[in-house]
Amino acid sequence: MTYVLVNHKVEDYDKWKPVYDESIDNGMLKDMGGIVSSVFCTAEDPNHLVTLTQFENLETAKNFAESDELRTAMRKAGVEGKPEIYFLEEIERREI
Repeated sequence: MTYVLVNHKVEDYDKWKPVYDESIDNGMLKDMGGIVSSVFCTAEDPNHLVTLTQFENLETAKNFAESDELRTAMRKAGVEGKPEIYFLEEIERREI
């Protein structure tokens, strides 16, 4: 599995969240190959967000990350500056 980790600041979480929800509810994320997505904020700042979205493979993950739909949604949601985007391959998962 491939994951896309997006690290970014937003103007206001309450403004950002409905846009994120819309991308899931309207099927955009699923149509682009997304399987499951999680949202985190840093312990110090509720407007510093990290999303982690699972995809079947690197190709679909990159298509999503480079899409106009994602850029448009980020602008609409009030993302500040340029987000950091990482592509991650899961190599191990263990219960602890």
